[in-house]
Amino acid sequence: MSFESIYPYNGEPIASYPAHTPEQLQDKLKAGHRAFHALRQAGVNQRSEWMNKVAELLKSQADQHAELITREMGKTLKEAKAEVLKCASTAEYYANNIESFLQPRIIESDARKSYAAFEPKGIILAIMPWNFPFWQVFRFAIPNLLAGNAAVLKHASNTSGCGLAIEQVFLEAGFPEGSFQALLVASKDIESIIADARVQGVTLTGSTPAGMSVAALSGKHLKKTVLELGGSDPFIVLKDADLKTAAATAVKARMQNAGQSCIAAKRWIVEKSIAEDFTQQVQSIISSMKQGDPFLPETDLGPMARPDLAKELNEQLQSTIWQGAELLAGGEQNKANFAATLLSGVKPGMTAFDQETFGPLAVVITANDEQDAIRLANNTPFGLGSSIWTKDLEKAARLAPLIESGNVFVNAMVRSDARLPFGGIKQSGYGRELSVEGVHEFLNIKTVYIQ
Repeated sequence: MSFESIYPYNGEPIASYPAHTPEQLQDKLKAGHRAFHALRQAGVNQRSEWMNKVAELLKSQADQHAELITREMGKTLKEAKAEVLKCASTAEYYANNIESFLQPRIIESDARKSYAAFEPKGIILAIMPWNFPFWQVFRFAIPNLLAGNAAVLKHASNTSGCGLAIEQVFLEAGFPEGSFQALLVASKDIESIIADARVQGVTLTGSTPAGMSVAALSGKHLKKTVLELGGSDPFIVLKDADLKTAAATAVKARMQNAGQSCIAAKRWIVEKSIAEDFTQQVQSIISSMKQGDPFLPETDLGPMARPDLAKELNEQLQSTIWQGAELLAGGEQNKANFAATLLSGVKPGMTAFDQETFGPLAVVITANDEQDAIRLANNTPFGLGSSIWTKDLEKAARLAPLIESGNVFVNAMVRSDARLPFGGIKQSGYGRELSVEGVHEFLNIKTVYIQ
């Protein structure tokens, strides 16, 4: 068995990677266990030194890593390079702050001294997607390796080259062999790795069905999980918003990475008094976007990652049009290439409202007023990100707690940031990545009581 990397823009094969044998996987788990003990003994200052070296390597090698990302999953080269550099800045952030994140928390009790300590547990398995093939991996790996855990990665099969490149970065930076390893293994063969006693936790970023499957397997073997799953993020534009800024940000938040993001602004919910003006502004921007060769600087959207994903999005588009929505821009698909597309008149019960659409398809939904906008925003099984656009910040502060999601951004695009905890609720998953909360997810929070 092997994993194929194919350039989605033209279907050209790039590379083939043979799957690891069961014996090779066992050797890698042994190496990961040895590395876990080496990382603990190295101490936080040494681990931080290695992580700063990771940041240096990512910056100096940004162009070559960006090219690999673009070749394997199709995002524009400029987006790919920005992704690599975001990983570098995150490595620096955590290297500078990990010592404070790991400080024991003193707790007053009847003891002479009592505190909560934060200690590593072993190997953590990451199951990661193709849409941000460096960032999704690094945002898990950076805090865990700094905290003293080892990591193994089951990457998406179409981005195997990215997984192996990331492994090489950690090795080149000086981390002990086995600290971070890419496992070339099929999803159907993952249970034996989850079951292994040396693996102490599982984190997955992916679809809701994938999360349900991994949660069930992990629960069977009593392994803690963190799940960052699908989203259908509402982008709420109230009548007193800065309309020009909101429209420009809406398009960016929906169309970056060819719309293939869990936190993309998938449902634009706009108060009816400004809906026509907003729609005209976003239609103008979307109609001018250039889809095509991701290596060209003038390209706004590269291809989607695979032709089957583009076909699925087209089916959702056609279904929503059949249900009564109006196509205002785009709608063309050629294999993995999909034009930036805009629908208006989308309502609950239509496919593009009820389902997650993972690609460059934007929809305008009209709300009667701000309360109706909140109702529409919460009318989804997902709860990952959301944003509110209004000049009245007191109103925004009042509305933010009413939105059922893990993130609410006011007058800003939803994004992940190393300084802020990131994750969802409902069918968007549970647990948190990033910030101090993300560091502690896979640590032993140990109570020490001294009488």
